[in-house]
Amino acid sequence: MSWLPMLVKASYFAAALLFILGIKRMASPVTARSGIQWAGAGMVVATVATFAVPGLHNLPLIALAVVLGTAVAWWSGKRVAMTDMPQMVALYNGLGGGSAAAIGAVELLRFSDAGVAPSQTALVLAVVGALIGSVSLTGSVIAWAKLDGRLDKRFTFPGQQAFNGLVFLVAVALGALAVYGLQQPVIIGFFVAALAVGILMTLPIGGADMPVVISLYNALTGLAVAFEGYVLQNEALIIAGMVVGAAGTMLTQLMAKAMNRSIASVLFGSFGAGGEAKEITGAQKPIEAGDVAAMMAYAERVVIVPGYGMAVAQAQHKVWELTQALLKRGVKVKFAIHPVAGRMPGHMNVLLAEAGVPYDLIADMDDINPEFPTTDVSLVIGANDVVNPVAKTDPASPIYGMPILDVSASKNTIVIKRGKGTGFAGIENALFYADNTRMLYGDGAAAVAQLVAELKAVDGGH
Repeated sequence: MSWLPMLVKASYFAAALLFILGIKRMASPVTARSGIQWAGAGMVVATVATFAVPGLHNLPLIALAVVLGTAVAWWSGKRVAMTDMPQMVALYNGLGGGSAAAIGAVELLRFSDAGVAPSQTALVLAVVGALIGSVSLTGSVIAWAKLDGRLDKRFTFPGQQAFNGLVFLVAVALGALAVYGLQQPVIIGFFVAALAVGILMTLPIGGADMPVVISLYNALTGLAVAFEGYVLQNEALIIAGMVVGAAGTMLTQLMAKAMNRSIASVLFGSFGAGGEAKEITGAQKPIEAGDVAAMMAYAERVVIVPGYGMAVAQAQHKVWELTQALLKRGVKVKFAIHPVAGRMPGHMNVLLAEAGVPYDLIADMDDINPEFPTTDVSLVIGANDVVNPVAKTDPASPIYGMPILDVSASKNTIVIKRGKGTGFAGIENALFYADNTRMLYGDGAAAVAQLVAELKAVDGGH
């Protein structure tokens, strides 16, 4: 073996170490930024090393693709709003699955055109990787469209699961035929069926399950990349794909557990037992910002519950300003984060970190729930389904069985909300009608800014 192939393999090994160490550092908010940088450096090493692979063809086209891809990603990454970050994550994850599917397509068609008979293992993995990658591609695109409001959150029809299962079996059958025959019409039919599976599988999944779906497709993309890496005999793709697949699988299991759901029920079922949901009685009771400020100023404990509405209003910086004002008064303040708050895993944590909120003020659901009964004021900003008590009380509710933040147990609850609309699951929130809940209507950032001003007035302007 000459020195160049050895250098490439050594570079791939170094890149793999950087991937693993990067993901390890992403496990903590304190080191997450450097973890992304480490993993990014690993990707640069792997990409540069690939140009040195002996016998590589079409180098100008590859270089052009790298430049164009980097430019588009840099431009879109700089322009995307934090509220649109979940859509970007879903879309980019789908592109990863699509890349794996494209590799499988190229290799299968190349084997078909050349009449070459590669190993049976390579053929099977090429088909399996292409199937998984195709499902991840179209499924992620549908998830993106739902998150972006371009599609209804749930699309169902009679006999849907049976029809979806039939299409999946057709894709598997065509994949098996492609392995044994490598006929171009069969290969094309296989990809059409595989792409259809991703669409059909994601259409009926509701908005409340979308964070789990994004995690699942992330895992599938990693597995697809690993399988196609074996077909190409590329160590970097194999290791990176397996690491992403393993991490995505663990995250999916954690998210499903946090939702009290199995992955099968996310893909093939729906929340709740069905039937007619209980009618919510009472009325929403408004409150003025000055009264809220006084209530919080003289409270001993305040818990802030952020949700997607905070992201839409870009209110995280004002929320941190309010928190600092309360802390100066000696009020104990914590942030309560539901595992699926927002539109993707960790969405609220990213927003709060961007605003500079210390990590020791942020508590997860299991830790904070026992503290709500002794909380004087819970301030809900833009959260809806994750604080809805019907998840515990109404078996007919679409979100029944989903663990929630027990905000309703607080002595007083203030909800900042733009209007009287429903959350992402499309149902009324019983919390908003509770006796101990008051509604502060308005834009999240403007409402919190008003609270800060009123709090200063309570302090006599100091």
